[in-house]
Amino acid sequence: MSTTLIKFFNVTGLTWFVPFVKLCAGENPQQQMRQIGLTIIVPILAFVIFLGLWNASAVKIQTSLGAIPGPEAVWHEAQGLIDAHHAEREKMAAFYERQKIRNQQKLARDPQAEIKTRPYTGKPTYFDQILTSLYTVFTGFIIATLIAVPLGILCGMSPVINTAINPMIQIFKPVSPLAWLPIVTLVVSAVYITTDDSWFEKAFLTSAITVTLCSLWPTLINTAVGVSSIDKDLVNVGKVLRLNWSTQIKKIVLPSALPYIFTGMRMSLGVGWMVLIAAEMLAQNPGLGKFIWDEFQNGSSNSLGRIMVAVFTIGIIGFMLDRIMHSLQQAFSFGKTL
Repeated sequence: MSTTLIKFFNVTGLTWFVPFVKLCAGENPQQQMRQIGLTIIVPILAFVIFLGLWNASAVKIQTSLGAIPGPEAVWHEAQGLIDAHHAEREKMAAFYERQKIRNQQKLARDPQAEIKTRPYTGKPTYFDQILTSLYTVFTGFIIATLIAVPLGILCGMSPVINTAINPMIQIFKPVSPLAWLPIVTLVVSAVYITTDDSWFEKAFLTSAITVTLCSLWPTLINTAVGVSSIDKDLVNVGKVLRLNWSTQIKKIVLPSALPYIFTGMRMSLGVGWMVLIAAEMLAQNPGLGKFIWDEFQNGSSNSLGRIMVAVFTIGIIGFMLDRIMHSLQQAFSFGKTL
């Protein structure tokens, strides 16, 4: 049982809990207590010190929106956003309930009457904006992966293609999302015409494409490096067996390069999540970036506190996304990691 738990925590990247499992199993208690202190107690103490310094210095800094909110004020604003979410959900439930009752009454008067249910058009809540940001970043990340992995395999298998593409990679890799955004906005506006039946809003497409353009490079580069680093003996075995090109990729190239590919994907997702906030601010995609921009423009007394809540939310979600990618890397890399 303890071995299974240790393996699970190692795969998911939650190695902080491994000493607790070993301690419960009676494995060298003194060493495990020391490990618990280093991996859990020390970071907690450091975070408590950070909160204390933040609380002490916040009141001393005055801005145009008032004093910098301390931890207590930020926690209060977080609770307010949660309460606002529940209140909005209750309004939505009441809205649909009223329609249901009206439709039932209408059918009672005329069984052949045409029934319509209007969608709720209330303001999106903070949690709705989080889901919008996640949906946008994963859309951009998946598109980037679908482009970067095949292109990286081609670059790794062919020195000619790698030499041809490498200058473009080096030129476009450092470009900021703020530089891509005007170009993407103009292209999307010219090519994509929205109607009442459109699947996507222009702001969503602009944000997702910007994420794609900024996040595909780590996956592309790491895939190319991983493929070019494959053991030559494996490549020679494929030639001796006369494996066709697709079989070589499935049986030799991908299994050998997976640790590199997943390392690149972890980096790409991190870059994409960071880029997304700036893209949403300017494209006005209704996610966390727009939430921060709206609060900044609002200029109310609680705007700074809400912006701080968003900052912590962005950091926590970014950490969770990295842990998810780490788990996938462990699960699909056959025990080999970089």
